[in-house]
Amino acid sequence: MSSKFDVVVIGGGPAGYVAAIRAAQNGLSTACIDAWLTPEGKPSLGGTCLNAGCIPSKALLESSELLHRARHEFTAHGIRLAGVELDLQAMQARKAAIVAQLCAGIQGLFKANGVTALAGHGHLLPGNKVRFTPADGEPRLLEAGNVVLATGSTPTALPSLPFDGERIVDSAGALAFDAVPRRLGVIGAGVIGLELGSVWRRLGAEVVVLEAMDRFLFMADGQIAKEAERQFRRQGLDIHLGAKVQSGERTAGGVRLRYEDRQGSHDIEVDKVVVAVGRRPWTEGLLDPLAGVTVDARGFIEVDAHCRTTAAGVWAIGDVVRGPMLAHKGSEEGVMVADLIAGRYGHMNYGIIPSVIYTTPEIAWVGRTEEELGQAGITYKSGTFNFAASGRAKAMDQAAGLVKVLADAGSDELLGVHVCGPMAGELIAEAVVAMEFQGTAEDLQRTIHAHPTLAEAVHEAALSVDRRAIHAINR
Repeated sequence: MSSKFDVVVIGGGPAGYVAAIRAAQNGLSTACIDAWLTPEGKPSLGGTCLNAGCIPSKALLESSELLHRARHEFTAHGIRLAGVELDLQAMQARKAAIVAQLCAGIQGLFKANGVTALAGHGHLLPGNKVRFTPADGEPRLLEAGNVVLATGSTPTALPSLPFDGERIVDSAGALAFDAVPRRLGVIGAGVIGLELGSVWRRLGAEVVVLEAMDRFLFMADGQIAKEAERQFRRQGLDIHLGAKVQSGERTAGGVRLRYEDRQGSHDIEVDKVVVAVGRRPWTEGLLDPLAGVTVDARGFIEVDAHCRTTAAGVWAIGDVVRGPMLAHKGSEEGVMVADLIAGRYGHMNYGIIPSVIYTTPEIAWVGRTEEELGQAGITYKSGTFNFAASGRAKAMDQAAGLVKVLADAGSDELLGVHVCGPMAGELIAEAVVAMEFQGTAEDLQRTIHAHPTLAEAVHEAALSVDRRAIHAINR
């Protein structure tokens, strides 16, 4: 096996494996080093996203939603079921099978594109050299024209509540429970906390969510966040805002948590706790001190607008650099970097990266929120449309939520689109395309949308910007 490559990628998650494939497509000899192993100890490409994040969580979200609907909603559709039961082992087995298939698919893509997959750890040395330590062998030296660092991120722990892998777990642990907790504590009401809390609530757990911020989903548009909070509370999530966890200790049967809010100090007891307070970049064992790569005070590798590090020929992408920790953001950075290395055009529009929370209802947005526009002093106009007036949403029995469109008051250019409702993660793609081409609210207004579809809600919200909605009262 060659020890010289045009490109060596360290990390096989959504950022790294995409960078490796695109580099190989560009005619560059490419190797990708990844240390992720299955529970059985076998190499498994795909990083956190495929192995213990995006994909397994969506599998459980889908399965738990079907169970919830079978138990509580099918009767209204004229479907009467008797004896609906949960088989958690079968549900977890389905999740594992999906993960295995997709991870194996990356191996197939590597083979088809000529990428050399290396299972083990990579350590960047000066001069674009990488010390590769196989999972079951002796280290060897790799030389590369360019090195791409894509080692991702890891869950952030609370000093007062360290992970024990049994009762106090991170997101990966919460995806692997072999029984439904009677009472589950979730610390953090962000994307991960809400998705995991939703899964176990649907499966029968009493779920208590402790969020340190005073505002629910502070990163989302305020109107959308309020609607989402209302829906989650209706579903039975016990959400506490401004709740700062002070300590936690194991008890005979669970974990006792102490938190403080405006009303004072409180103690609650739960069976298990999911700590979902964010993630931090993973660079442990990655960088030689003389490699010339600068890391900032928060642990992120410093890069320029095109993901070049402070060392010549070394690039960094994905969760290990600035910006939102999103798989699709890392993937597009991988494409950009691989194209730039090959001497091709590479660019990424960081202003229109969509975000999605895969709960029910789903929440998705792109661009700026109404609060951000106000703080920036930008004059804007807005329009909304409720899914309660959507024929397709009504037929689906998923009529909660709304679409919100924000446009510049002068130029009419789209500034932000926000959705809380069914299939929001799919609907937001239309807004991303429109904004990529600097589209206007009128562009959306004059675009024909099939009837009856959920996408009509986007159309009507755009019409509402100019008080021209057809299927809603314009105010």
